[in-house]
Amino acid sequence: MAGTTLAMRSMMQLSSVSRRTVSTASLALRAKPFQPCGIQTVSRVARRGYADAAPTPSPAPKPKKRFRFLRWTWRLTWLSALGLTGALAYSIYSLRYPVEQLEADPSKKTLVILGTGWGAVSLLKKLDTENYNVVVVSPRNYFLFTPLLPSCTTGLIEHRSIMEPIRNILRQKKATVKFFEAEATKIDYEKRIVYISDDSEVKGDISHTEVPFDMLVIGVGAENATFGIPGVRENSCFLKEVNDAQNIRKRIMDCVETAMFKDQTEDEVKRLLHMVVVGGGPTGVEFAGEIQDFFNEDLKKWIPEIEDNFHVTLVEALPNVLPMFSKQLIDYTESTFKEEEITIRTKTMVKNVTEKYIEAEVSNPDGTKAIETIPYGLLVWATGNAVRPVVRDLMGQIPAQKNSRRGLAVNEYLVVNGTENIWAVGDCAITNYAPTAQVAGQEGAFLARLFNTMAKTEGIEKELQTLSEQQAQAKSNDERNQILEEIRERQKQLRRTKQIGPFQYSHQGSLAYIGKERAVADISWLSGNIASGGTLTYLFWRSAYLSMCFSSRNRVLVALDWIKARLFGRDVSRE
Repeated sequence: MAGTTLAMRSMMQLSSVSRRTVSTASLALRAKPFQPCGIQTVSRVARRGYADAAPTPSPAPKPKKRFRFLRWTWRLTWLSALGLTGALAYSIYSLRYPVEQLEADPSKKTLVILGTGWGAVSLLKKLDTENYNVVVVSPRNYFLFTPLLPSCTTGLIEHRSIMEPIRNILRQKKATVKFFEAEATKIDYEKRIVYISDDSEVKGDISHTEVPFDMLVIGVGAENATFGIPGVRENSCFLKEVNDAQNIRKRIMDCVETAMFKDQTEDEVKRLLHMVVVGGGPTGVEFAGEIQDFFNEDLKKWIPEIEDNFHVTLVEALPNVLPMFSKQLIDYTESTFKEEEITIRTKTMVKNVTEKYIEAEVSNPDGTKAIETIPYGLLVWATGNAVRPVVRDLMGQIPAQKNSRRGLAVNEYLVVNGTENIWAVGDCAITNYAPTAQVAGQEGAFLARLFNTMAKTEGIEKELQTLSEQQAQAKSNDERNQILEEIRERQKQLRRTKQIGPFQYSHQGSLAYIGKERAVADISWLSGNIASGGTLTYLFWRSAYLSMCFSSRNRVLVALDWIKARLFGRDVSRE
């Protein structure tokens, strides 16, 4: 029986194996066409069975995305470029197609602004002209970006690239602004009248007239100071206006071409090619660097005969140049000038100027002084400011100004001392700050906020007066209480509006180009200053001045001038 049982179990296992084999074979026949059964077929079936039995391997991980940061940076760059292009296109369109302006309202006060310099234009830029009848009087019908004026003397930048027509500025205002291209010859404080004169070459039937005012802002700037030194005004070139830059450029090329005249003596050639700059401030330093660059990059290429005799000298009465900068930057500037072979003559005071040389008092290291004669071909006077005649005349009318010498003394709100309705900004006003474009610009912006606040205050006070009259005529307590709530609300607005403090200057820093594609910068940062100099500072200098240009038009033109000079060099023609 035991043997029979074992035999039956064996037969059952064999039948089970045979059924699995038949089932596997039938599946194989269904999946593929019939093939002769052989050893290779059996081996493939065996391998397939082994593969089915083995665990399924996990899929290979996908490769990580590389350079994701660079891709996003590229996209942001493109978006920024598109945004800037759109903003530029919109600004150009709005400049080309101004909207209609409101007409003057005789019931409003007349605000007269003298000048189109930094202070006056900064005031106009932020003033709500619909609050006043604004009149602008200036002998020049444009705003000049003076920090880049030294670059115009050598042809690096065209002078029209840094000029913004004043009518372009006034046409963008909400209300009409009148402009008269004339010079203010006299201000009558008692009568509140400005006398103006048209000094243009084309004369009309009327060249002298009067402009009455309720409020007056004086931003006429200052003249070049000669300190009473004989011959300065007759023989020097100044660097304050566009025509000054044009005269300097002509004089440079006249000196070069005259030095190349046939049979010219060696001493005369050296004199003609000696460029002297008086004044060690930013203007004098930048001009000295620009003219040396002009020589190194262009003049000596096209006129190699002048290479041994061309020379630039900077004369300064103080112990060092750029006195408003840190000692570190002063030393860096002097070392850079030494590399460029620009001579710095400090402690040298000009006493007399003739047609061909200057006489200067030189302080020696031992304390002694000596008179030295310095021949020159070009003399650029870039130092000091003097009071204009119209300002001097007004100072004589006001007793509170009798002790003023350098300009109009003003209080903390820039009101001229001794007056109630006259303000002064820029170089014609005496404040505790240096007479720079940065100071004048902030003063103009302050006055714009002040005048806007005054207009709002007057409007609220008129509303309060009207509400008080309505309250007195109210017939019921509910109506009276409602008007009283409105009066309280207007009083709150009036208190908020009047909260404007006195003028406070915020120094943003000082910049100066020193030649050889280098600049120095003394920038205010948090509670301290950052002093830097070199090529990177030069790039910062360019970007800062480009962003400070008044309009998109100026920025585009200046950038194109820089590119043009880089590609083709400066023009060495006389005109």
